[in-house]
Amino acid sequence: MKLVIPPRSLKAPEEPTLVPASANILAWLPFLWRRVLFPGRAEMSSAATAGSVLLLVVVTGSIVLPSLGFHLFEPDEGRYAQIPHEMLDRGDWLVPTLQGEPYLDKPPLFYWLVMVAYAVFGVADWVARLVPAGAVLGCVLATYFLGRKSVGERSAFWGALILSLAPGLASMGRILVLDGLLTLFVTIALLASFEAIRGTTLARGWWRVMSVALALGALTKGPIAVLLVIPPLLAHRWLTSQTTRIAWRDWFAAAGIIVAINAPWYVAITLRHREFASYFLWKHNLQRFLTPFDHEQPIWYFLPVLLLGLAPFVWLLPLLGRFLIANRPEATRRRSPEMGFFLLAGLWCVGFFSLSGSKLPTYILPAFPPLCLALGTYVVASGWHQSRRLRSFLALWTLVLFAVHTLALPRVAWQRSPMNHAAEARPYLEDRSTPIYCYPRPIDSVAFYLDRDDFHVYRSKELGAMLESMDKHSRSIILFAHRNSKLILTHNVPPHFRVVYVGKLGLCDMAVIER
Repeated sequence: MKLVIPPRSLKAPEEPTLVPASANILAWLPFLWRRVLFPGRAEMSSAATAGSVLLLVVVTGSIVLPSLGFHLFEPDEGRYAQIPHEMLDRGDWLVPTLQGEPYLDKPPLFYWLVMVAYAVFGVADWVARLVPAGAVLGCVLATYFLGRKSVGERSAFWGALILSLAPGLASMGRILVLDGLLTLFVTIALLASFEAIRGTTLARGWWRVMSVALALGALTKGPIAVLLVIPPLLAHRWLTSQTTRIAWRDWFAAAGIIVAINAPWYVAITLRHREFASYFLWKHNLQRFLTPFDHEQPIWYFLPVLLLGLAPFVWLLPLLGRFLIANRPEATRRRSPEMGFFLLAGLWCVGFFSLSGSKLPTYILPAFPPLCLALGTYVVASGWHQSRRLRSFLALWTLVLFAVHTLALPRVAWQRSPMNHAAEARPYLEDRSTPIYCYPRPIDSVAFYLDRDDFHVYRSKELGAMLESMDKHSRSIILFAHRNSKLILTHNVPPHFRVVYVGKLGLCDMAVIER
């Protein structure tokens, strides 16, 4: 009699579910995260396809690139166009200057890139915007190429496609501010750091990529780049009981790369301007976060910003929430730790800046790439990516964004621009022998378009000093950044001054005063 031995099951044995014996919430969080929320596995990585890359480039490029030449928005765009203009004119690559005075609020990488663009294509508003526009395109491609290694090609493609069509990146990211470039480096650092710790041993090549990206982020906007990447990485390791060892030498190596790339400029600027270290690190990092002195907003400020930034895809959020708590086997096995990491990184960014008293909409731009990757992973897991209605909707939304950016945005910018003024104001503004005063804050886009760097800026409490300076000239031009500023001056102007012209400059006012 032949004995038949049944073959072993090819299915890998399931890891036993060990319920924490402790009632401590810190003991339960990793269990809930790893066993309940994200117990599944991500799709295996697959090669990038030429069709996916081409579609992402075409969609992103058609939205971002055709309408870069609209007038600069005040105050931020005017400032970030004028600073590299002055640096290039002076041939000074070390000290950022604004109206001839050192501007030490931010590191110089963004200015350097705009200076290179100016040197190649000439000084113009659309040339300056090539830098944030390139950062937006780079961010979409980085999300796709790096994201596919962790969640597969389909999920990464849909995450990148959602990102390219999200107004949070497509509209805010292309504005001439530093946050689009910072988002590019933070995205690369986040995804590279995740790749570095995914295996049984640390992938030091990816670890170095993370370190270089963090260094470039710090050279763009300071230490905030590190704070947006390292905490969610450590939290993910703890929540998933990740065992990949990161030795102290690896941390020191990362710190060494960051210091090596940043130290030359930081040391040089500190030697030139001793006040830089305390002014930048204390006032514009710690103090701005702990005791804000501008842009104060409530803690819930970023919630509507996030929803508007994801506008056409907000309907996916409740579906994603239901997917995360579903008990169905087909849902649980698709909720991977990779999705958990993307959600963790995006929500950390929003939460971190929500705790800060100083807030601007562009601050949470780095949250959009990981959140869109999580949405892309859900779209594929739920089968939505096969819906013809969804694809038709995305095609229509692409046309809507294209129309808004090429038709509506330039019109709004022109209506607001200080260069939108009556013809009789132009001779006054172009007369270089007449000093121009900005009150109570700078209007840098006028200086940019007039190719001037000699504006005098006086704050509200410095009205007396401004009048004393004006008394030295037979004629002066005042640009009022706020409507009520003109009324304040009218009630305080000495009798020997005579107003010879009053006009409007977009949302600003202008007065020509003779002594």
